[in-house]
Amino acid sequence: MKSFSGADIKNVMLAGHAGSGKTTLAEAMLYLSGATDRLGKTAEGNTVMDFDSEEKKRQATVSTSVAYFERKGKKINIIDSPGLFDFEGGICEAMRAADTVLIVLSGKSGVNVGSQKVYKMAKSAGKAIMVYISKLNSDSADYFKVLNDVKEKFGPSACPVVVPQLKNDKADSYVNLITGKAYKYDENGKASETEESGTLDEYRPQMYEAVAGSDEELMEKYFGGEEFSEQEVLSGLAAGTLHGDIIPVLCGAGQTLACVDLLLDAIADIAPSAADIPAEKAEVDGAEKELACSDNGPLAAVVFKTVADPFIGRLSYFKVISGKLTASSKAVNARTGAPERFAKISIPFGGKQVDVSELSAGDIGVFSKLADVKTGDTICEQGQKIILKGVDFPASCLSMAVWPKNKGDEEKIVSGIQRLMEEDPTIGYENNQETRELIVKGLGEQHLDVVVSRLKSKFGVDVTMTVPKVAYRETIRKKVKVQGRHKKQSGGHGQFGDVWIEFEPCDSDSLVFEEKIFGGAVPKNFFPAVEKGLTESMQRGTLAGYPVVGVKATLVDGSYHPVDSSEMSFKLAAALAFKNGIPQASPVLLEPIGSLKVVLPDENMGDIMGEINKRRGRVLGMNPDEDRMQIVDAEIPMAETGDFATLLRSMTAGRGSFTLSFERYEEVPANIAQKIISESNAGDNDAK
Repeated sequence: MKSFSGADIKNVMLAGHAGSGKTTLAEAMLYLSGATDRLGKTAEGNTVMDFDSEEKKRQATVSTSVAYFERKGKKINIIDSPGLFDFEGGICEAMRAADTVLIVLSGKSGVNVGSQKVYKMAKSAGKAIMVYISKLNSDSADYFKVLNDVKEKFGPSACPVVVPQLKNDKADSYVNLITGKAYKYDENGKASETEESGTLDEYRPQMYEAVAGSDEELMEKYFGGEEFSEQEVLSGLAAGTLHGDIIPVLCGAGQTLACVDLLLDAIADIAPSAADIPAEKAEVDGAEKELACSDNGPLAAVVFKTVADPFIGRLSYFKVISGKLTASSKAVNARTGAPERFAKISIPFGGKQVDVSELSAGDIGVFSKLADVKTGDTICEQGQKIILKGVDFPASCLSMAVWPKNKGDEEKIVSGIQRLMEEDPTIGYENNQETRELIVKGLGEQHLDVVVSRLKSKFGVDVTMTVPKVAYRETIRKKVKVQGRHKKQSGGHGQFGDVWIEFEPCDSDSLVFEEKIFGGAVPKNFFPAVEKGLTESMQRGTLAGYPVVGVKATLVDGSYHPVDSSEMSFKLAAALAFKNGIPQASPVLLEPIGSLKVVLPDENMGDIMGEINKRRGRVLGMNPDEDRMQIVDAEIPMAETGDFATLLRSMTAGRGSFTLSFERYEEVPANIAQKIISESNAGDNDAK
């Protein structure tokens, strides 16, 4: 594999809603460019890009993959990203590595939610954007309807570059507005020139107007009535695409290979190269500097994806931002400061790696078996500490409890999840000591379903998932004074401990213990034993067995025996006082309340507010955001949010998102508390 400079490298992300045809288009691009000798098909599970077993099983992309081909002397890295919302982490990885985002739209469904979300992400990240309207071989496809939809949703910068000519309401040939030529395609994707039937007259002026806006000289020429040369059109489109003033719109059919060749040419001619992209900001030795895409700059590469395989080890996908990388490069991990040695450097081609001797700035490669390199890390030149922007991942929003099907697999589950988290930082987990559950967090039901499947396939662990238990609390509402008396006589020394304790409410998450003993009724050396007995009793309340909070206990009186009293006797006496006193102090159940922030379209406001109220939540306020969405701030019992992620996604067609964080504990309404207590007591009886 020959080496390419940054000026000849183009990093293009394929993005869009699930089912839009991204992977099919990627396979067509690889096949027509000569990078593969057969056309992979998703339905047959033989694609280059969807090589993971989960992707073959689901026939959908669930993780980012990279491959490359050459076109017109350019190396083009294509980065296929997931379209399902549950795998948004993969979209974020691809966005970090790409310079151009090619939004793939179905000619049947047009601009949908996934496409709009990716468009906003790309604009926010300052990426160049192109659009490809695919599946025009379908009977229900409507290019012109989708084009109008693109202009409405993405703005007037959308500029047609390739337009279909229809026959019986179906794409029959395609006109390249740049060259002015029309082409028909056979079943192998081979083009033959055909007659142009007036499409140029209608759509070429739109392209010329967009091109004129990219350069003052072209603007003067345009208003002077002069024709643009082909090179001037290409230069104007390239400049407009780079600066975000033009979104070139192309079309075709990935399944039949129709018009994919014009897309390949457009990427080679119009999409910005790695060297065209503005210099990237980085922290260099504590100061903010700009790193240009140059082989002569200091070495700096960002890891945007990690694969942790139990058999082949860890693979770290990276993009070289500055400098030239070779196997002999002296580099360090900026996060850890540890030196990194490269046994070999490879470039990715789907599930395979191709060894190379060097990588120039702007290119994408793979490190293998680096010890402590994580997604988002910067690999930089030794002697300088360079920190590049990492990957912005969404926060996980759905939690489930994981249970092993086979006893003794708990450690294997934790180990497997930790390895999966290396690959996918949107996965999270915690071992809840209160509920004694291992909680796994993800972006949705399908995301967690893949976690379960990979635990089995990669780590040999069978698990089931259940809705997590809620970490309730118990507290008291009034002051009481009770006695705890422990007396036991057996052979030899007996046991005797006697305490009087006042229990009262207070603001504390743990026990507040005081003593007001007069006259030595209880010796001081037994005070710690009394406190320990109460502290241990606080772990399991008398209502439903949940931890007790907000209790102040004051030791006010008692008695002891000079021979039979011991620390254990007073510890047991304190526990009896707790058991007798708490039920008399008006105990109540507390539930965790979460702070909920929902971002959603305005038309769904009424439904979501009704849903929050139905779940015993309180809406605190509403504010519009900059993307013409609404932000709802609310408080809601966390027990009512188990399926909120799924419901919000369904209700808003995937446009809504939310964050939920613990706020405080509040008393559970009496009718609901009684149900919780009954269920808890029933569970205790079953356990017995």
